[in-house]
Amino acid sequence: MDFFINYFETIPSSHRAFILVGGILFFWLLENNWPLFQFGYRKWRHAGINFFFTFTTILVNFPLAFALLWASDWTQKFHIGLFHWLSFTPFWLRTIAALLLLDFIGAWFAHWIQHQVKFLWQFHLIHHTDQQVDTTTANRHHPGESLVRFIFTWVAILAAGAPMWLVFLYQSLSVVLSQFNHANITLPSWLDRVISLVVVTPNMHHIHHHYQQPYTDSNYGNIFSLWDRLLGTYRFAFQKDLVYGIDTHPTPEENARIANLLKIPFQPYRPASDSKLSSTTPVKDQTKENI
Repeated sequence: MDFFINYFETIPSSHRAFILVGGILFFWLLENNWPLFQFGYRKWRHAGINFFFTFTTILVNFPLAFALLWASDWTQKFHIGLFHWLSFTPFWLRTIAALLLLDFIGAWFAHWIQHQVKFLWQFHLIHHTDQQVDTTTANRHHPGESLVRFIFTWVAILAAGAPMWLVFLYQSLSVVLSQFNHANITLPSWLDRVISLVVVTPNMHHIHHHYQQPYTDSNYGNIFSLWDRLLGTYRFAFQKDLVYGIDTHPTPEENARIANLLKIPFQPYRPASDSKLSSTTPVKDQTKENI
């Protein structure tokens, strides 16, 4: 444990960049060799769009990083947050508890609320417009959504009372797991059943990217899978039946052009009934059989 604390307390910026780039490269090579779907797309062009939004996310987060540092320092100074309130428990236990709370507020709840509030959904929609979900989709977030997620992360740090080393550990896990569960790969059913009891797998998160309800509003998790199971938002569907994208923005002019993607939050809200996209195969819902 001391090794992790010392490393993440002083993790160099170059190492954080390596986690981001190295993760994308690893899963990129993996999905090139064992893809779930043969999209037949221009992979570099598709990646270019998503890398653009990776860059805007960095631009939003970099100048605000001091706010995360302030929040963490404040909780340490006044012993506020779950990490400190559980001081009577073993160090490893309160570390896991704080990490779980960071994931719940900073990822699951932030994601869930964006699906419930129309204004926030208009920003999050850009993530769902991707019709070729792969590891680069993990970074496809409108700058407005990046700000929203930052605010939830800030609140999560205050609630968890997380020291900065734990914040950096959480962010590193979040980046890698997001790249993993968006990757255009699928795990064998037996392996997925085991791993998805703890963390979110591609098999689990791909369902969230199916273009129709109720699948869009399910499987919100990023690191830990238990939140969807506990809160009733877990669903299962066969991977081969999935159709990615969102039915309100089905054309390339809407979902594959950066200029339009940036403007979507400020365009009139489109209810799902305006759908122009049709699935080739209805998804077979196996929720009850596979929980």
